[in-house]
Amino acid sequence: MKIAAAQSIVSADIRENGKTIRSLIQEAAEQGVRLINFCEGALSGYSKAQVTSPEDWQKLDWTLLEQELDEISDCCKTHSIFAVVGSAYPLLPHRAPLNSQLIFNDNGELIGRYDKRYLSNSELNGWFTPGKDAMTFEVDEFRFGCLTCIEVQFPELFMEYERENVDAILFSSYGIRNFFQIALRAHAGFNCLWISGATPAQTANEGPAGIIGPNGKLVSHCATQQVNALATATLDRNDPAFHEALHLARPWRRKAREGAIYNISEAR
Repeated sequence: MKIAAAQSIVSADIRENGKTIRSLIQEAAEQGVRLINFCEGALSGYSKAQVTSPEDWQKLDWTLLEQELDEISDCCKTHSIFAVVGSAYPLLPHRAPLNSQLIFNDNGELIGRYDKRYLSNSELNGWFTPGKDAMTFEVDEFRFGCLTCIEVQFPELFMEYERENVDAILFSSYGIRNFFQIALRAHAGFNCLWISGATPAQTANEGPAGIIGPNGKLVSHCATQQVNALATATLDRNDPAFHEALHLARPWRRKAREGAIYNISEAR
């Protein structure tokens, strides 16, 4: 199946962001893409960028945001495509929102939501409320998980998804700078899975959106220009380029982590 990582311009205008997201969904569908993922805050805007203070969440037009989500839902249904959209998600009044990835299926149904669990130090100061659980879902017999931004710094989260038999991780961030690029390639190679990294176009010059293969090598990436763009790749478990990673290294490393193959107790 074909997937796409979006590199989208994010503004303070929720309606304009929704228009951008729908345009890229349509463009991806026309290229035969089955799933597209977007950056952190792609719809709502992101903290300290388009949203300038934690108090501004109270001023955000959540009704408009919900309307735009409905439009995105209709777009997914029209074009028979899955979309994972980064956005703040409201909680009870006067509580900081969640930093979420909203998952729409090809019928336009909201089938799940991943809430960023490992918030940054600044995000904990009134910007967001942390999530609790991992999130997996399936598309065309491929299994996906979601992670966001600084969660790249926690290898255990990637290993958790490997144990859950995930084929690919959808990584949503407001910027994928050099350190993140290196870390994502390492996580993909260590865990033998694909990673689709979405970022805003504004930060593309520091690291573009792209897709990494289960061998840790970059499969495709957007240009570093500040324009809306897509990076696409085909997930194929039988691709000879990934035979060693998927069919040799991944099952062996899982056994190695379990420890049984080393017969440690017998050796002692």
